[in-house]
Amino acid sequence: MTAVDWTAQLHDQLDFHWQHLFRPRLDGLTDEEHLWEPVADCWSIRPRGTCTSPSPIGSGPWQRDDAPDEPAPAPVTTIAWRVAHLTVEVLAMRNASHLGGAPADYETWPYAGAAAASLAALDEQYAVWSAGVRGLDHEALARPCGEAEGPFASYPLAALVLHINREMIHHGAEISLLRDLYAHRPTSIEEPA
Repeated sequence: MTAVDWTAQLHDQLDFHWQHLFRPRLDGLTDEEHLWEPVADCWSIRPRGTCTSPSPIGSGPWQRDDAPDEPAPAPVTTIAWRVAHLTVEVLAMRNASHLGGAPADYETWPYAGAAAASLAALDEQYAVWSAGVRGLDHEALARPCGEAEGPFASYPLAALVLHINREMIHHGAEISLLRDLYAHRPTSIEEPA
């Protein structure tokens, strides 16, 4: 019986999605679409001092809407907000805590308002994550996640990789749907008949 290469299985699940389903859907993303708010009271990435949420986060000229506790119901978020979430919480912070990546924190992250800069940061963090996961052997996948994962500290690192795969696929689908909605939005107000 041939041994299963679990590193390849875990890596390839997300990488196939990234290479063929999600990342190509971001090609051509404009600044207007990146920041488009499909409904009132969206959370987004905004120029410093203009956020509408209770506790904006980030350094630099742009900040991300946020709150100390998640509001109920959760606000609808823009493509910019969702890409920032994937970049920072899902990838960069995990790259830092588990794969030797540069320190990252969602409160001090320099969020980008422009689509190209936002996608460049996402691409950079995905490349670090992808290479890091490819470098995990059976022993590394079995070790506990540690303090960085709070109540999940005792879970094996393989469980974290599966969690990140789910997060990326889940939010990637949401971003793709927002792109579809943007492409089919009404472009003018129709007069009643």
